Amino acid sequence: MDVRKVATLAHLEISDEEVALYTPQMAEIVKYVEQLNELDIGDIEPMLGGLTDEGEATVTTREDVVRPSLTQDEALSQAPSPVAGHFQVPKVL
Repeated sequence: MDVRKVATLAHLEISDEEVALYTPQMAEIVKYVEQLNELDIGDIEPMLGGLTDEGEATVTTREDVVRPSLTQDEALSQAPSPVAGHFQVPKVL
């Protein structure tokens, strides 16, 4: 695993000490993922959600029902400085 290449792709600067630290860690991660890729999951149905504390499957689907919501004016009434029907937010760049 070329840690420097991964760091470059992620736009990270790393020191030689960090390369020495992360190289074996990344190798272990890749090794684990390769083990997962060897599993035969052809007969397993994909699942949404997870399990409850008791181990029961959670229900994550519901009917798509139209419900009342705020109008644009109601939503903007709480905005500190709405502009032309939109929320005005500070620049982040």
